[in-house]
Amino acid sequence: MTASIELVADFGHQVTGVSVSETNRIFVNFPRWTEDTAISVAELKDGEVQPYPDEEWNAWRNAKKDEITPDDHWVCVQSIVADQRGSLWVLDPAAPAQAHMVSKGPKLVRIDLATDKVAQVIAFDEDAAPQGSYLNDVRFSDDGKYAYITDSGVVGALLVVDIAAGKTVRLLDGHPSTQMKKGLNVKVDGKELRRPDGRGVEFSADGIELSKDGQYLYWQAIKGDELYRIPTAALTGPGMQGEDVSGQVEQYGTNGVNDGLLIARGTDKMYLSSVQDNSIKVRDLAEGPQAQARVVVQDERLRWPDTFSQGPDGTIYVTTSHIQDSAFFKPDAPAALPTQLWKLNLGA
Repeated sequence: MTASIELVADFGHQVTGVSVSETNRIFVNFPRWTEDTAISVAELKDGEVQPYPDEEWNAWRNAKKDEITPDDHWVCVQSIVADQRGSLWVLDPAAPAQAHMVSKGPKLVRIDLATDKVAQVIAFDEDAAPQGSYLNDVRFSDDGKYAYITDSGVVGALLVVDIAAGKTVRLLDGHPSTQMKKGLNVKVDGKELRRPDGRGVEFSADGIELSKDGQYLYWQAIKGDELYRIPTAALTGPGMQGEDVSGQVEQYGTNGVNDGLLIARGTDKMYLSSVQDNSIKVRDLAEGPQAQARVVVQDERLRWPDTFSQGPDGTIYVTTSHIQDSAFFKPDAPAALPTQLWKLNLGA
């Protein structure tokens, strides 16, 4: 399989998430990492970003943090997911600059796409998201009853949310599968990526995806190269009761260093956003843990391929968040970092 990339949109801010609804509406989000961005969540219309669901939800600012309530405004949105059931979900770790988490800010919010109104807010307390957390990405069970979230913060973990009850449990906290891998250093442009103070890339459990039948949840750390999985029944059963489920975690082969994961709809093909070599890769999970990832497309414009989404027609979209070019690692970088949204044109 070979592919090329086609530009969908240019942004004047650092994008991370993208999600495409069942009616082909495209949404993106911009975290407050190195700037106090005016738009956190947007719908893409004719190549332009429109605040979503409205300007008021996007009104929070770092400079006005004592004036604007964090529980009903976007603080620092990391990811968005259209659940293909009529809703867009917004995951807000509420930690601007990936630093101090704003009290009462961490939340998972459901927006009804038929009305473009917020329909549910699930707040995370300090048991679910302690200080130092950075809630990263989310997936939903096929029946819509549960959400699964990665925490890529100081101590990695998985969160499982009973949506109807609004109950959240924090699992695999500190487990090796959710942590940064010791001794591994992320490299870009042929050298280790480090901040001015010497710190490298420090993201724990990040990429997350469900198997095509919903029976397994997969994840990996960015500062890591191994893929892990666990039966979802373990998470929604004993896990929701607070039991230790670490014995059911399975290491499922080596992916290499990646950010986003996507299992193409109805298949076992897992797409990987390979940040070290500006590429998109794929591996066939049906081949087992020994399956090797192979390059689908490699392009110098794929500067830190980040998040995937698949449209109703099967088109795969990916954001490039340019993390290696950001002010985290390059002090002279612009705070408003230009980034892009691409779509993959898959060949034979």
